[in-house]
Parts: sequence; structure tokens; C-alpha cells
Amino acid sequence: MPALITSPTHEAEAHALDLMEQVIGLYEWECERLGPSEMAAQAPGQWCDYNLFFTWSDELCALNLTCALDLRSPANHRTAIHELVALANNRLWVGHFSVEPETGIPSFRHTLLMRGVQTLPGESMEDLIDITLSECERFYPAFQFALWGGKSPQDALDAAMLDCAGDA
Repeated sequence: MPALITSPTHEAEAHALDLMEQVIGLYEWECERLGPSEMAAQAPGQWCDYNLFFTWSDELCALNLTCALDLRSPANHRTAIHELVALANNRLWVGHFSVEPETGIPSFRHTLLMRGVQTLPGESMEDLIDITLSECERFYPAFQFALWGGKSPQDALDAAMLDCAGDA
């Protein structure tokens, strides 16, 4: 990923979503401003294309990123998915997974609090995206195993977190 290069003066004057739009441009992903405080983008992944949704809150001075996984959980699997989300969240340092109540779509969410800061450096914006996509890629197989592989939430998580050693 090429680094975003901005001058301190430019960063101090730029809105968080303007900088995020520049970062998205470096990845060469599609993005669309949905309003002054909202932006959407699509990022390719190993398992699916991820839908990224950025929201800026003036009241909280915060930038929120929600990354929806391309999965829908049928109503009869929701209890297992909620249990899997709780287990997965115990393994995260930052951010959290949630499930959209109506559609059952799991997503990863993280918010950067920026009170007292004019804006974050481009590297922080890149980190926000990198961490989000890394966690989605890491846990996507667990969601698949629980939804379509017939595994319990714990078994799905254990299978997805299996670290292979050696060379084949």
C-alpha cells in the first residue's frame, strides 16, 4: 500500500473524510461520498468484496468505519451467529463485530475518537482500513463454518483460527 503523503498544514485543514477519500484513492478502490459526513467504498478481499461505510460525527468528533461482510445469516442461525460474534470479539484488540438485526449481516466496526485533534495523519487512516480488513479476513471463515458448515460457534472459531505450520 503506497503511503499517503500530506503536509502538516494540509492535514490540519483537511476533514477526516477528505483524507480517507485520498487513502481509498491510493488503494484504487471505488468510493462515493454520500453526503458531507458519509462515504462508502468497496474493498476486494480474499473471501469476498467488503463494503466499507465511513461516518463522521461532529458531535463526538469521531470517525466510524463499518465493514459489512458479504454474508446473510438466516433467522434460524442468528443465535449461533450472535454467539460467534461474542467469541470473536473476545479475540480482538480494537473494534468489534456486530450483526445487523434485520438482515443478519455481520460487520466489523471501529471508531476513531478525534476530540481535540484537527485530523489524524494519513497513516492512522491506513491503519484503520488495514486492521478492519485484516480482522474481516481472519474471521470470515468462522462465519462461513457456522452458517453453512454446520459447525457450532466455538468449533467454527477454532477451525478458522487454526494456524498451520510447516510447508506442504
